[in-house]
Amino acid sequence: MKSLSALFTDFYSLTMAQGYWKKDLNRRAVFEMFFRRQPFDGGFAVFAGLGTLLENIRGLRFSGEDIGYLRGLGIFEEGFLSYLTDFRFTGSLWAMDEGRVVFPQEPLIRVDGGLIECQILEGIILNTVNFQSLIATKTARVWLASGKGTIMEFGLRRAQGADGAMSASRAAFIGGASGTSNTAAGKAFGIPVMGTMAHSWVMAFSSEEEAFSAYAEIYPKHPVFLIDTYDTLKSGAPNAITVGKRLAAQGRNFGIRLDSGDIHYLSVEVRKMLDAAGLFDATIAVSNDLDESIIQTLTNAGAPVNSWGVGTRMVTGGEDAAFTGVYKLIAKEDASGRLLPAIKFSDNPEKTTTPGIKQVWRIRDSQGMALADVLSLEEAGDGSADRIRPGQRYAFWHPSADYRRFYHVPVSSPEPLLKLRLKDGEPAGKEPSLEDIRHLVKEDLDAFDRSYKRFLNPHIYKVSITCGVRDLKLELIKNYLGDL
Repeated sequence: MKSLSALFTDFYSLTMAQGYWKKDLNRRAVFEMFFRRQPFDGGFAVFAGLGTLLENIRGLRFSGEDIGYLRGLGIFEEGFLSYLTDFRFTGSLWAMDEGRVVFPQEPLIRVDGGLIECQILEGIILNTVNFQSLIATKTARVWLASGKGTIMEFGLRRAQGADGAMSASRAAFIGGASGTSNTAAGKAFGIPVMGTMAHSWVMAFSSEEEAFSAYAEIYPKHPVFLIDTYDTLKSGAPNAITVGKRLAAQGRNFGIRLDSGDIHYLSVEVRKMLDAAGLFDATIAVSNDLDESIIQTLTNAGAPVNSWGVGTRMVTGGEDAAFTGVYKLIAKEDASGRLLPAIKFSDNPEKTTTPGIKQVWRIRDSQGMALADVLSLEEAGDGSADRIRPGQRYAFWHPSADYRRFYHVPVSSPEPLLKLRLKDGEPAGKEPSLEDIRHLVKEDLDAFDRSYKRFLNPHIYKVSITCGVRDLKLELIKNYLGDL
């Protein structure tokens, strides 16, 4: 996909950047991207968009036209515009593996570099990760609701523009979709492309039987017939069966698709008709404004559905329009070269940030099931590492740094989740394929108890902080309140 211009950022990032430049504040800074609540009132989210983000960051530049546009605004000085002419990201970026199951209040991405470049990255990081994580999470929910069945992403025509459609197709494949109707996404990302026929195909012929027969002739490998153009049970299914018998005699199989009406009732009745005709291997695909709630209801009711075509409510996020990711400063270099922790204080404890450079550790039980994610200091104030070691008893605290805590003795070495992705602006390792990322989602979901994955009142997974992080946070809060 085409690289984005560095203008793809909020305007205040550029006005602040000029201020940092004028006031000689372009020192080392560290930012974190995290999110505040789970989408869809769910118990988990899927981290997506990292591959797209890294590609765009590496190509992020201000073109001559971009500089000319900024000059025309009459706000930016020539010296600053000259600085932007040579702009590129030269810092480091740490992130979790794309496809990880993730939770609120833990850093998904850490950016370490000059204050100006870190600030300019805010918009592209949040735009990319927020949207793709929303769609990947939605798709994972749909996939789970189907009993880990076959999901076809049919959302191109309802997505938010071309960019939204491409990003949604990528994220949906990561989240569990088996393929997409978006041909451009198939080419760009190597996603299998899927599709059946439209009602217009059936209507273009003098009869349904002729339409189905012609389609099977042109596309002999498992054709799928759309049977609800006129009357599903009285016309569409009988005509599909007529053609299907001819295909069966040739050793070929086929499927039917339902796109309207009572999906449960119709799928059951059509299955009966297919079986009565001896077409036991014929498949049933369904579509029609599906989401995870509808699919779970149909699955639990035993609807004989082999695959699910999901569009609008998956690629738009459905009832939850945005992922709540934010990007906050957690450490900054002072004039003497010391890197100091930074905190955003708020009367709302959930909006008070957790300061300092941190690692996220996933703690598992003896069977490898995830128990909690714990934030520790990567660079403690005394130079030591705030590490978590197996066999020792720890108190892990709620991120709000209040009285809530639990005690635990890790049985094995916890897994560090943040890994170096960019160093000096260049890749620090090989990025995985989309298929590998998709596999990680499924593998990660299996490592969490089903109580975290249920749709109604899911269990809340523990995201905690070490005593070292809590002490630092309380110290900075105390210092802030003491200055008031």
